[in-house]
Amino acid sequence: MSAAIDEYLEEIWLAKGLSENTLAAYRRDLAALESNLGKALLDATAADLMAVMASRYDQGYRATSSARWLSCIKGFYRHSLGKGRIGTDPAVHLEYPKLGRPLPSSLSEAQVEELLRAPDASTAVGLRDRAMLELLYATGLRVSELVRLEVGSLNLRQGVIRVIGKGGKERLVPVGQEALAWVGRFVAEGRGKLGGEGTRALFPSNRGRAMVRQTFWHAIKRYAAAAGIEQNLSPHGLRHAFATHLLNHGADLRAVQMMLGHADLSTTQIYTHVAQARLKSLHQAHHPRG
Repeated sequence: MSAAIDEYLEEIWLAKGLSENTLAAYRRDLAALESNLGKALLDATAADLMAVMASRYDQGYRATSSARWLSCIKGFYRHSLGKGRIGTDPAVHLEYPKLGRPLPSSLSEAQVEELLRAPDASTAVGLRDRAMLELLYATGLRVSELVRLEVGSLNLRQGVIRVIGKGGKERLVPVGQEALAWVGRFVAEGRGKLGGEGTRALFPSNRGRAMVRQTFWHAIKRYAAAAGIEQNLSPHGLRHAFATHLLNHGADLRAVQMMLGHADLSTTQIYTHVAQARLKSLHQAHHPRG
């Protein structure tokens, strides 16, 4: 492997603070490219790089893999040009493969009901988990936002919750009566049994401390299995269901955007495709000329 790769990785590590995993991936991509070229990376021409990229397509690499690979290669040559190590950028005209935006997988309303009923609410842990699932579905919070909630975040009387989202942005999200009832019951009956007095966390762990995201995610997986949900439930599963079901029932897209905490409306618009697909299947199933 050439010294140019080592220099590049050291420089971007200092500048960007990249993780060891990211640096290792960059190192593999650049070393493999140099091996395929049979020459130093700084001596490569645009035709050389196009030939390697064409070879990747012929070998059936996925578009997402090729896009990640190309991002690494472009970064290397852009950096090398800026440092004066090359006179022209041979990767500047390489085009990224088109990536189709996958639709989020969403639970049906019946599946959500089964999932919500899965915890044993007669125990403190089960009551906590039922309240968390109800709140997650009622508000569309991210799991990371849910586990960071503090006791003062929820106003039971006004029926709203204050959420600190990405970038420290604050938003107020309305909470339905069903979720309010379950959270209120947990605070009154279960939180103290989990040692909640020793933490500000609204939903403490079994040890009376703030819960980590992974702990609750594993719990969701268990409850999904108990509810007979066979599809692969993502960490955003109930968030997707929240948005999709609201739109299915006629909610305004911008209102859903505000509740989800999306900075850009285009991020929320993907859920309209989910809702439209659902309407299309209903039309085909029930319309006489479907």
